[in-house]
Amino acid sequence: MRFPILRPKSLLNRKTVKDDAMAGLVLGVESVPDGLASGLLAGVNPVAGLYSYLFGLAGAAMFTSTAFMAVQGTGAMAIIVADVDLASSEDPGRALYTLSMLTGVVMILAGLLRLGSFLRFVSNSVMTGFITAVGINIVLGQLNDFTGYDAEGGGRLTRALDLVLNFWKVDVPTLTVGVVTIVLIVTLQRTKLGALGLVVAVFAGSAVAGVFDLLDYDVARVRDIVDVPRSLPLITAPLIREIPGLVVPAFSLAFVGLVQGAGVSAGFPNEDGSAQNESQDFIGQGAGNIAAGLFQGMPVGGSMSASSLVASAGAKTRTAAFFAAGVMALVIVLFAGVIELVAMPSLAGLLIVVGVGTIKPSQVMSVAKTGTVPLTVMSITLLLTMIIPLQFAVLVGVGISVILFVLRQSTRLVTRRLVFHDDGRVEEVDPRETVPPNEVIVLQPYGALFFATASTLLEQMPTVTPESRNSVVILRIRGADDAGATMIDVVKQYAESLGEVDSKMMIVTGNRNVIRQLRVTGATDVIGVENVYRSTSFLGESTRQAHTDAVAWVEAHAEPTGHRANRSHEGDDEGDEDE
Repeated sequence: MRFPILRPKSLLNRKTVKDDAMAGLVLGVESVPDGLASGLLAGVNPVAGLYSYLFGLAGAAMFTSTAFMAVQGTGAMAIIVADVDLASSEDPGRALYTLSMLTGVVMILAGLLRLGSFLRFVSNSVMTGFITAVGINIVLGQLNDFTGYDAEGGGRLTRALDLVLNFWKVDVPTLTVGVVTIVLIVTLQRTKLGALGLVVAVFAGSAVAGVFDLLDYDVARVRDIVDVPRSLPLITAPLIREIPGLVVPAFSLAFVGLVQGAGVSAGFPNEDGSAQNESQDFIGQGAGNIAAGLFQGMPVGGSMSASSLVASAGAKTRTAAFFAAGVMALVIVLFAGVIELVAMPSLAGLLIVVGVGTIKPSQVMSVAKTGTVPLTVMSITLLLTMIIPLQFAVLVGVGISVILFVLRQSTRLVTRRLVFHDDGRVEEVDPRETVPPNEVIVLQPYGALFFATASTLLEQMPTVTPESRNSVVILRIRGADDAGATMIDVVKQYAESLGEVDSKMMIVTGNRNVIRQLRVTGATDVIGVENVYRSTSFLGESTRQAHTDAVAWVEAHAEPTGHRANRSHEGDDEGDEDE
């Protein structure tokens, strides 16, 4: 891994500085209302959202391999924070910063351990259900600020229902400000203003709130809930005693951030052609979280929308991220008073637009049309995400993905019988139902060999009967890094059943670990060391040798009245591809 911070000269290119500065200006200005909204969505001090965007962006840019990866707050991560009971802490603010730093540590460990490959276990149906529920939660979580009605209830769905049942209690000026903001966001983003239309819409909505103030209609503003400091924050130490209670949400936040960050890594290749490293991007996101936590910010992750914004704004290098952070710092220091005038329903309107945009009906329909199992998994994930705290819903979603992966792999195992004909051709046919006497049978399982497929393999192998005398079953194991105790036990039991009727098993494999497992579990004692053949670099050589030896063994032990081994055209020649 080559971290940019170790190559300071690479952080500033005179040829691209103008383009990076303009892109940084766009991202920095847009990030101010977005950061406030992220803090509002998380149910924490909105200023923590500002600080997380500023320091998370700059901290991550010094380590990521993906130049355009903008590490900021995301809706999914904010919802997880909102579901964590930080208010019960004796110091909720420092508990939040501790959570950010702990999330960063988990992300860095994931990067150092190169755990990026494990993200493939998360199925598309689980992620679609999760992201859809997050979008719905974002919208429902803003209804109080959007309507001015303080709905009652223990959850977002309950509060939304209370709002519907008491719709006449909605504050019309507050609702008007929110609706105006949404209309302007949708309209202005389609003009030449682009992403800056969002900023204009939020401040225009806040201006409408100012008009209502002049008419003696009170509309909530940022200043009503927090005083925005006229300076940047000092470093804050974590609360060590809070760490045990924050471990689960930290892992959930890290997982969601890493999944979203992996999407950014895949979607934004470096313009200079330099290599991208998913594990290094994990470390970069971790560094961004630690920086955000140290400077009083909330957890952050790779943001697809922010990365897309800075790239479309003309950024050429990661320097744009530092310019964006600088712009945010200047706005906070010089225009804190203006930030305090931002109307809360305007921020709620912004978040509702974000939440609606998170929901992808086409993706939901695509999963639904795939089959009953993906639809069920998506629905379960969506429902759980709606009714239980998100940090636990994430872990349940991961568990569902792993179970689904295991189930799919266990049903994909197919065992074929290899038949070699006299003219040299190899034929694959279905295995016989039983092991006939005085024959050699070569079996080739295709698919993952592990504990979940052990019973499937046994079902697909020919059954050993009292008539299965003086035969040899050759099992060719390929593509298995670790057969596991359950699979080895199945092989051992099958070999024992063959031995009981004076038949035997042979194993052909090129994997040293599988051979070691056969030895240490005692399976080799049953099969016989001489009956375990190690593959060579020549295609089919070991299986052919095993088959030749098996035919000779059958002929040597054949009963006078028995059938002789069937060599090739009757279906028991060998076949081997790729050892």
